[in-house]
Amino acid sequence: MDPVRASLPVPVPLPTPTVVAALLESCAQRIREVTQTVPRLLAFTLITLGTLLTKAGHARGVMYPLLTQQLFRTGARLVPMICLLGLMLGLVVVGQSIALLQKYGAANLTGILLVTVVIRELSPLIAALTVLARVGTASVVELGTARSQGEVEALESIGVDPIHYLVVPRVIAFTVSVMALAVYLVLTTLLGGYVFAFTRGLPLTFTQYLGHVAGSLVWLDFPLLALKTGLFGALIGMVICYQGLAQPIRLEEVGAATTRTVTLCGIGCLLIDAVFVPLYLVL
Repeated sequence: MDPVRASLPVPVPLPTPTVVAALLESCAQRIREVTQTVPRLLAFTLITLGTLLTKAGHARGVMYPLLTQQLFRTGARLVPMICLLGLMLGLVVVGQSIALLQKYGAANLTGILLVTVVIRELSPLIAALTVLARVGTASVVELGTARSQGEVEALESIGVDPIHYLVVPRVIAFTVSVMALAVYLVLTTLLGGYVFAFTRGLPLTFTQYLGHVAGSLVWLDFPLLALKTGLFGALIGMVICYQGLAQPIRLEEVGAATTRTVTLCGIGCLLIDAVFVPLYLVL
């Protein structure tokens, strides 16, 4: 073989028109699926909201234990994991950021950085995605399996509203759990950041550290944090219940429903977060 020719780079074959057409068709199909799913999901949300309002006090002896069980499953059981994630996030991200700000003489920006990165952005998203990954996927499998095996129809046959019995407790539990876990994540992340700063011997006392954070907060941060995390949790709960219950499903389709749930929840949470960015910019 000619050594000059052997040293030349191998040309990369360009995609054929058939491959390009297949990719475009796949993208178009995904877009059609999303545009068809959004109106149905909104209708399912309105039905759930109507059921919640009209049957708020019905069957308390049954609904309260269900709600307590879902709250434990989606919230209380995840507290150790969230605290561990918060400490690691504080040590890895927040602590190093504080050290860099101290190194370059920008310690006055510590509070702004912590409020913007930890309280407004990372903690709500990480809490929502943790609940989705740890509990949401299992809930889709559980509801999808129940639907495929006829358990929903069995509830209807004995006069039990599946929306009231299966959907409402889960949506409430996901909403409350994401809100509470985000608060735990904020506190443990801030604690982990200070532990890193303390072990590095940075000239920053705990009182000064809290003062930087408190001085950068405004009163609107608290209702906005509650609203954002509540929307994250409600969205996750609604998408999970919609994918598992709102349409006929076979047992072999449960896995695909789980994948759709993760995709829709991820995109939806990012869109909700994008809506809040202009609000934070004017604070």
